Formats: sequence, C-alpha cells, structure tokens
Amino acid sequence: MSRLSRRDFLKLGSLGLGGLALARFLAACGKVGSTPASPVPPQASPTTVVPGSTGTASTPASPTDISASIPDIVVARGGEPEALVRSALAAIGGMERFVPPGANVLVKPNICVSYRSYEYAATTNPWVVATLVRMCFEAGAAGVSVFDFPFGGSAEDAYLTSGIQEQVEAAGGTMIYPRTFKYVPTDIPNGVDLKKASIFDEVLNADVLINVPVAKHHSSARLTLAMKNLMGVIQDRSAMHVNLGQRIADLASLVRPALNVIDAVRIMTAGGPTGGNLQDVLKLDTVIASRDIVAADSFASTLFGMQPDDLAYIRAGTALGLGRSDLQNLLVKEISIS
Repeated sequence: MSRLSRRDFLKLGSLGLGGLALARFLAACGKVGSTPASPVPPQASPTTVVPGSTGTASTPASPTDISASIPDIVVARGGEPEALVRSALAAIGGMERFVPPGANVLVKPNICVSYRSYEYAATTNPWVVATLVRMCFEAGAAGVSVFDFPFGGSAEDAYLTSGIQEQVEAAGGTMIYPRTFKYVPTDIPNGVDLKKASIFDEVLNADVLINVPVAKHHSSARLTLAMKNLMGVIQDRSAMHVNLGQRIADLASLVRPALNVIDAVRIMTAGGPTGGNLQDVLKLDTVIASRDIVAADSFASTLFGMQPDDLAYIRAGTALGLGRSDLQNLLVKEISIS
C-alpha cells in the first residue's frame, strides 16, 4: 500500500475528510501517515507509583494488551539528559513505536532567541534534543532534521548559541532554517478561532514530528509547554496573541506530533519566555514523555505548582478532544534513575 504523506493527510483534513510544586515532588510511533493514531490514549486506571521504581511496562503477546499496558505519561527523574530521555522512551514503548524504518523525522525544540544559552532554560537542553536524534536513527529513520523559528535574533545565531546545532550535528542530524518561502498557507478545519496559518513546509511533509519544548514561564500564556511550543512552526506569531489559549489549541488540532518530550532538566520559573536571570532557573533533572500533547502539558503544569485548568490552552485543547487533562485517571509511570 502506498504511504500517504503528512501534507496529503493535512490536505484531506482541510477538505473535511476525515515553593513550587516541588514540595510535593513525587517519588520518583504513532507515525504520522495515512492513518494517524488517535491523540487520545485509551482509558486507563490510575497507577500507584513505587518510589525508586525502574524498568519498563511488561509486553504481553496481544497487541491490545500491549497498548493498554503502555503508560499515558512517563516521567523520568534524577539523571543526565541522555539517560532521562532513554529511560522515558523505553517506558513508553520505545522510539520504534513512533519512528518506523525509513521515516523522515522532524524534531521541533524551543530555540526562541539567539542570546541565551541552555543554562537559562529559555531554549531546550541540547543533549535532550541530540538523544532524540540518535534514537530516531537507531529506530531506522532515513533522516532527522531539527528546526525552530526564533523570534529574537537569527536562526543561524540561535542554533549556535543554544548549543543545539553542535549536539544535533554530532548525533548525525541536520539543522534546517525557517526561510520565508518555505511557509505554506494552510487551512485549520477544526480551529475554533484560528482558521488558517502559514506553516513551515517541512512540518507538513515530515513522516514523523517530535515536539521537544523546554518547560518555562511565559508572560502571556503563563507557561510554555508542548502545545505552546507549536507556535514556532507558523510564520505570523502576532496573529496568535489574540485569544491566545484557544488559538494555541486550534493550531494543535492540525499540527499533531507523534511524540511529545518535555525538557524539565532546567525549568524557568519567572521572566519567560526569554529569561536572563539564573535565579529564576530550577534544576529538576526531569523529562516527561507522552504521545498525548494535552496530557504531557497537564502533568508539566504541576511542576510549577499549577493544575491543568490553570492554563487556557489546556482547557481549550481538552474541549477540542486533542487529549486528556484528567491526570487522576491517566496511567502515569514515574521512574527514578539516580
């Protein structure tokens, strides 16, 4: 059977076819193709996490049982970035679950400005990004590209200053640049308020999109997490800042990452989105992974002493059916690797 490209799938969709919470610090692919997996994980009973527990979910023979045993959210804590990412991905079913052999993968970190190194938690940790690139190749990816559209300074400078370009290229990946001619006017058929946006061409054409934001404070949205990170795929950010929460969710109704990995190795607790004061940075050595973008953001909000309903885009995303925010009913696996 021939494979439907991500762009063709989106075209069909447009035609209608288709202190902080640390006081309570807890103890411890769906490939984008002709038939994207449902963004809403199956209903699962909550799990009791044993402090210090490690390992991955068991793998029964039945595919249905395998799906049911995989956590909705994995939270890995207490190690170096590569170990955190690898442990989280192993527990959520392995990178092979998201990246089939021969796939072209696009990784979308947060590289928002050219004047902050990763220590300020304004940009995604370079080693988190590089580990994902390596794991994609290990799963058999044909190519892995990394992209963002900085709003402060040039992409060339931002890629270098963040440290992401160096680590991605060392891992065998390719940095691509947000050239104006690469943005394509695209309908958003399920958008409530945002009905059209110019979206980066590679986002529309990638076989697999992996979303890897840094968790940080944001002056308008309150927090930048996985849904908010998707703003970097569009050309006109200013259009998003009217009814911001709803428009973030509207964009997420079209741009559907196969995997969301939230970098909470270092989080920015104030002064976002660009920061600049190391006193506002908290080192948590944590990575959150989920195929459900709403669930990932819902858990990440608790790192800042918030609840999912505190963020307008989580409320809007839940209402649009993009995922689940009822953390008490989700299967959450927490891993301590230290």
